[in-house]
Amino acid sequence: MAKNLVIVESPSKATTIKKFLGSTYEVIASNGHVRDLPKSQLGIDIENDFEPKYITIRGKGELLAKLRKEVKKADKVYLATDPDREGEAISWHLSKALKLDDKNAKRITFNEITKNAVKQSIKQARKIDMDLVDAQQARRVLDRMVGYQISPVLWAKVKRGLSAGRVQSVALRLICDREAAIEAFIPKEYWSLDVLLDVPGSKKPLKAQFYGKDSKKLTIENETQLNEIVKAVESDKFVVKELAHKERKKKAPMPFTTSTLQQEAANQLNFSTQKTMRIAQQLYEGVSIEGEGTIGLITYLRTDSTRIAAEADTAARAYIEKTYGEKYLTQAKKEEAAKGHIQDAHEGIRPTDITREPVRVKESLSRDQFRLYQLIWRRFTASRMADAVYMMNHVQLEAGGYEFSAVSSKLSFDGFMSIYNDGEEKAASAPAVDHLSEGMELSVSEKETQQHFTQPPAHFTEATLVRMLEEKGIGRPSTYAPTITTILARHYITKEKKNLYVTELGQVVNNIMMKSFPIIVDAEFTANMESLLDMVGEGMVEWKSIVRNFYPDLHEAVEAANRELESVKIEDQLSDEFCELCGRQMVIKYGPHGKFLACPGFPDCRNTKPYLEKIGVACPKCGKDLVIRKTKKGRVYYGCEGAPDCDFMSWNRPTGHNCPKCGSYMIKKGNRECCSDAACGYIAKSEE
Repeated sequence: MAKNLVIVESPSKATTIKKFLGSTYEVIASNGHVRDLPKSQLGIDIENDFEPKYITIRGKGELLAKLRKEVKKADKVYLATDPDREGEAISWHLSKALKLDDKNAKRITFNEITKNAVKQSIKQARKIDMDLVDAQQARRVLDRMVGYQISPVLWAKVKRGLSAGRVQSVALRLICDREAAIEAFIPKEYWSLDVLLDVPGSKKPLKAQFYGKDSKKLTIENETQLNEIVKAVESDKFVVKELAHKERKKKAPMPFTTSTLQQEAANQLNFSTQKTMRIAQQLYEGVSIEGEGTIGLITYLRTDSTRIAAEADTAARAYIEKTYGEKYLTQAKKEEAAKGHIQDAHEGIRPTDITREPVRVKESLSRDQFRLYQLIWRRFTASRMADAVYMMNHVQLEAGGYEFSAVSSKLSFDGFMSIYNDGEEKAASAPAVDHLSEGMELSVSEKETQQHFTQPPAHFTEATLVRMLEEKGIGRPSTYAPTITTILARHYITKEKKNLYVTELGQVVNNIMMKSFPIIVDAEFTANMESLLDMVGEGMVEWKSIVRNFYPDLHEAVEAANRELESVKIEDQLSDEFCELCGRQMVIKYGPHGKFLACPGFPDCRNTKPYLEKIGVACPKCGKDLVIRKTKKGRVYYGCEGAPDCDFMSWNRPTGHNCPKCGSYMIKKGNRECCSDAACGYIAKSEE
């Protein structure tokens, strides 16, 4: 009979750990949280100093009964949930639900699921860290307050079931702000001028780009300016004014944090943040490896630290020196200074054993598991390797009073890039540079001119949104994936290829939040709140003090919104369409994906139609009415009511005017009216 009971979160984790501990230990999974706030009500006693009302999660009663029986049999109970504040809270809830005391209940944590780490953690068993528990409680209570108090307001305002969230609403605002910037962006014309120069002794010409004048960078804004420059340089020789050769190092990357892993997996593997976290969890909890059994392949996946344990660093250096040679081994300490909000309790994400090369375990892993493990292994190994070295050549030339430049680079030592390349930089070799000397005169063999237009800010991808959330201090590594997943599931945003777009529904929700709850969607306010929650975890701030300061403002904003809503009578809007089944005049209703037409005779008549909202502008192609349409994923565009016979579409709203310069249709860009033909570039003030 087992004398020791170990409680973990997941069955796969339990299976892995059981193999390490032997017959005197029983390992059982709690399957996550066992207690939580009730779903049917706020679950926070406002009158009693915001005390949470925890209840047993539905379906967990039988599991708790089983655990209680095992507790009675055990001399010691080890709570081995994840090593973060969520895991600490689960351990605390388990201790309360199982009525454990400090004498026979111990908290153990390990950053990696290996035999040595698990056994060492038992030797270092401790009490539950109530500071971490309180940090989780504060976060849970704040999130519940925002969700349960604002969501009903949204429901009433928009007439359908919506939700708000302390972090998700800020993320939605960031995406909406980016969309607004893109929509308001007016492209500006500019030109590039490249010259191909014949170099004596070189088979290949030297390509130089226009730089400027008098050592100042100059932008060629139009064709007239371009022609002036071309005319000036055509009648002159190109003279090599300056040659510069210097060495440049590209630093080896730091080990992955949760955020950087999500970004890199999105960029290199095309993984969503949710998929990355799911697969990383599998690699952490344990995978059955042929000849070795079930083994945790990576360290804990929720971290914002790049710190590496001394023994892991030593092992990595020994492996690199043996495999690649001493010159590939960095002498620098590869550790990043902790930023203000960084939780340094964990290491960066790394393989549990660097000698367990990806190729060795490939046959035991799924394709996606292998790809992610290989990415993590390469990144960590690269972080212990020497910097890459480039030889940079810079050439400055002059002709007709204008300056041109040519830059080339050659990789002279690959260093860490022998195993890891993020694809951001490629060497650009120019052999012709080797034949140059200062004062040399060169003749032009060819000129290349091209018209360009400035580009709007890029749409967010999951990777760039994660980077933005991290930079602004909004949320924490563990929240990025569920936040993005939630706003996608709510249809507030849609994903096309890699880009994230706001839906009509998302715009409506964001506008309401901006108007009624500006503090909730304020990035700086949310970041400050995250810092306070971190301070709770560090024992510097009492958790209820945060809630006490937060609730009155939230309550006041909700009350104000409700007062405004009471005076607004929302009725179904009549359309000009009639039901072809019963003849009733159809009404405009709201659904999860936007507006639609419905017969008012429901439930006797269940006829519905897509709602085509006219914008009062004629189609530039066929003259029929333009309507607001949406893609299958909910992104708004403007198309002809005569589709599919007429294929007109525009992402920007047409104004109904024609360009006085070229005759193309005009579109709305912020508060400006612009020609839809970027090459024309005509801009007029909007009449609105």
